[in-house]
Amino acid sequence: MKKYSLIVAIILSGLYTASGQENKAVAVVTTTSCEAMCKANTSKKALLLQSIEKKSKENTATSTDGMVWVQGGEFNMGTNDYPDAKPVHKVSVKGYWIDEHEVTNAQFAAFVAATNYVTIAERPLNPADYPGVPLENLVPGSAVFVPPTTKVSLDNIQQWWQYVPGASWKHPSGPESSIEGLENNPVVQVSYLDAKAYAEWAGKRLPTEAEWEFAARAGREHTKYYWGQELKPNGKWLANIFQGTFPNNNTAEDGFAAAAPVKSFPKNPLGIYDLEGNVWEWCNDLYRDDYYKTSPGDNPKGPLESHDPEEPGVEKHVQRGGSYLCSDQYCIRYVAGSRGKGETTSACNHLGFRCVKDK
Repeated sequence: MKKYSLIVAIILSGLYTASGQENKAVAVVTTTSCEAMCKANTSKKALLLQSIEKKSKENTATSTDGMVWVQGGEFNMGTNDYPDAKPVHKVSVKGYWIDEHEVTNAQFAAFVAATNYVTIAERPLNPADYPGVPLENLVPGSAVFVPPTTKVSLDNIQQWWQYVPGASWKHPSGPESSIEGLENNPVVQVSYLDAKAYAEWAGKRLPTEAEWEFAARAGREHTKYYWGQELKPNGKWLANIFQGTFPNNNTAEDGFAAAAPVKSFPKNPLGIYDLEGNVWEWCNDLYRDDYYKTSPGDNPKGPLESHDPEEPGVEKHVQRGGSYLCSDQYCIRYVAGSRGKGETTSACNHLGFRCVKDK
């Protein structure tokens, strides 16, 4: 049996909710992080990586259309605001190309059409990972943000995260949702492995954590946020984040209650969009809470092994930038230099990615 992310309790309610509606939520997964709600077993992951490598060799894409060249350089990485993002340390990176915006639904759809790729959230669940759960209740799906109707304690994420059968990149909030008309929105419900598969098919790769932060800072070394010192300079929101009372009342003062189409907010000095807010973005680095204490200063690529003291033994990768669900009451990981983390095969509906390419 696979080792679960902390204590993963599957609360089964049969195929019907109290209202008698089918397929609303076959199971609710309780854990300490929404990113760890959807799993794939280890052998399946090994086969997937082999498939990714094969597909990447078949692809000959060399275009840098829609990318921005980032001249390499030195910067102070991290922040003292969070334990896992300190110490602040000097890092140098080589030059690279980076997508000017997050990978969109349209771009991911082209990848799927070309390769017949099936994301983790769409694949059958392994009964061995869920002992005691009836087979009819093991329905593929993913984590979805479902705001409560009233103010709740921020200590229990089960009050706003649900495992929704049928949720996937094509149906971000569940089987009744669709990406029709949202072609220019960032693709979500993609795991690290899904993002890696797309990147390699496109002749690119996922950014290192250092490359991501260097691009986001864009030469601004000492600002609290990537865009400056104030959260809302001159009364204007510069990123898609959560306004109101989290998690039940999003006032959407910035114009969006969920993910926004790419390029909806101002680009940074390098010409790159949405490196803060909108959706979290996968990086290629494994996550380790104490990595910055020993990180090399020259073009770091992350630790050799993942470690999160909150979930020992669970492999995680770094996520950066925060999302439309981050607010000054909860998360706040749009603060410059802050980090996120997610289990390698997990997905949810505020998590996407962008790619980079070497010169």
